[in-house]
Amino acid sequence: MSNAPMIDASSRLAGAIAYIPIAGWLYVLLARRQDAFAMFHLKQAVGLIVFLLATFAGWAVIAWLSGWIPYAFIFGNALFALVIAAYVFGFFAWIAGILNAARGRVALLPIFGKAANRVRL
Repeated sequence: MSNAPMIDASSRLAGAIAYIPIAGWLYVLLARRQDAFAMFHLKQAVGLIVFLLATFAGWAVIAWLSGWIPYAFIFGNALFALVIAAYVFGFFAWIAGILNAARGRVALLPIFGKAANRVRL
């Protein structure tokens, strides 16, 4: 027996729905705002999307700037492999988040989970 409190099925479902962009976020924000478990997973899901968007935006800025330097565009193009790796990581983190929510676990997602948990929604 673990000392962790039991999470009811509706909270687990709301936590899993929180990983569906926009529609799931709105559902949790509007209908399940008082549910701490669902809000935790909403913060993790939003943190995941912000991480992926920041990765892409960072690459776009570096690629654009390196495009102005002769032959440096090759560096910008090569960096796109990191963006692809971040999106593959993001996919697996998304699946892990949904599974954690469905199982009633409160687990931070790697890399950005701690920062995402501090955000006030």
